Amino acid sequence: MKKISLVFTIIVITANSIHAQKRPNILFAISDDQTYLHTSYAGCTFVRTPAFDRIAAEGVYFTNCYAGSPGCAPSRSTIVTGRYHWQNEQSGQHASSWLKKYVPFVDLLENNGYYTGRTGKGVGPFQYARNENDSLWRKEDAAGTARSNIRYSEENDERFASGIQSINYFENFKYFIDHQPENQPFFFWYGANEPHRAYEKDSWKKNGKKLEDAEVPAFLPDNEIIRGDLLDYAVEIEWFDLHLQRMLNYLEEIGELENTIVIVTADNGMPFPRAKANCFDYGVHVPLAIRYPQKFPRGKSVQTPVSFVDFAPTILDLAEISDQGMKAIAGKSMKPLLENPDDTKAAREYVFAGRERHSSSRYKNRGYPQRAVRSDNFLLIWNIKPERWPAGAPQRINPENPDVLLPVFGIDEGGIHHSDWAFTDIDACPSKSFIVENHNDKNIRNYFQWAVEKRPEYELYDVQNDPECLNNLSGKRKYATVENELKEVLLAKLKETDDPRLVGPNPEIFDTYLRYSPMRAFPNPEKQ
Repeated sequence: MKKISLVFTIIVITANSIHAQKRPNILFAISDDQTYLHTSYAGCTFVRTPAFDRIAAEGVYFTNCYAGSPGCAPSRSTIVTGRYHWQNEQSGQHASSWLKKYVPFVDLLENNGYYTGRTGKGVGPFQYARNENDSLWRKEDAAGTARSNIRYSEENDERFASGIQSINYFENFKYFIDHQPENQPFFFWYGANEPHRAYEKDSWKKNGKKLEDAEVPAFLPDNEIIRGDLLDYAVEIEWFDLHLQRMLNYLEEIGELENTIVIVTADNGMPFPRAKANCFDYGVHVPLAIRYPQKFPRGKSVQTPVSFVDFAPTILDLAEISDQGMKAIAGKSMKPLLENPDDTKAAREYVFAGRERHSSSRYKNRGYPQRAVRSDNFLLIWNIKPERWPAGAPQRINPENPDVLLPVFGIDEGGIHHSDWAFTDIDACPSKSFIVENHNDKNIRNYFQWAVEKRPEYELYDVQNDPECLNNLSGKRKYATVENELKEVLLAKLKETDDPRLVGPNPEIFDTYLRYSPMRAFPNPEKQ
């Protein structure tokens, strides 16, 4: 009897030891173009996000997460490398090539026993290797392998709106999990294409939304067109959240949710004028919630700013994997913050972001270089080329006749705005067209200027009291100490991270990287 009892005890101890040593799964969910305010957990009244809300309520909610850039490719580059996009050459720039030497953390997870996969949008848009001539380029998406391609068909199409992609994210996740090797933890990248434009106009009407529920930021005019556009955006956020909810439910059903670190965020801000493709708060401030009940407390909120450069070191730290094999990481692990959100020693004093080019929007594909630093209360933006148009050139060369310019501001003889003709760093949308078409209206003029007009070299905003970033405090005596401090901090970080804009032989190197997405032609601004 004693022998049986001893054997049973050994079995229990061994089982507990195996359970304790079991490495966590990781589900990384990222929406495409969602500002931090737009979850129901954050108090937004026109969007419902029960999956995000659950992760935030049962985990750690970050109120001040800053993307690496206000555009998808450079921001995603920052996530997987733990480096600022300006450190990654063309592999940090929109629609250029991904070099093999910029190893993503996903590779290290896979090399150390993780079963990895993805669905939807990975790390892009980048050009990956097409053939042997691209010998320096990576072949596989830096977010990992898409192990299935399950899509909706006419028979099972449940999509809320026609603008939603046909990829069935949940079914691809389920396929991935159902083919997971035994005793192997997983890392899965769920990259929704939503709420990236284009939207089905007025999809909100068939999804039970009301115009009066929309919350219009101060940099957009408040009317039915803008409100409807915001509600169409909300519909697509809810699609992203629905598939996340199904993934959580499935993990719970198979008993893996409690051993899964769930990270939910967005790559940059909302696709509206003066948000996406801008380093204002609405462009780089994104939602973030992380849940792992075995190690992290429930219902905690972290106010200290965190950055996308912190994601790679955090995930590797939680998986207990070295970053050896990657380029030097600029971020630091958030694990101390996650385990003890009240630990003041783990707090960050500053976070940084920036951009170069977004779409093809200026002469010779030139960008609009910005660098930004955020403290607890203030955001400083350095517009490195203030002579350039921040939203793109106001006039384009006619693609059908290179000797002819299309109408200024993209407004045709009938007064209709064509989004692809001007200010093309702003995604085509009803909000953009309304503002441009009505730019001469005295009630709309300010919105037009905020969206497209040239800006001073420096902008300083009190983001606690001015989240829409409309009151530029730069140059004001009262804020001189804050501004000078942030300038010093920003320049020091850019030098520390070898930003070519400050360090090296060619500060214009970013404008030389090839773009592999469609190009537009614009007149030389120096000859106009």
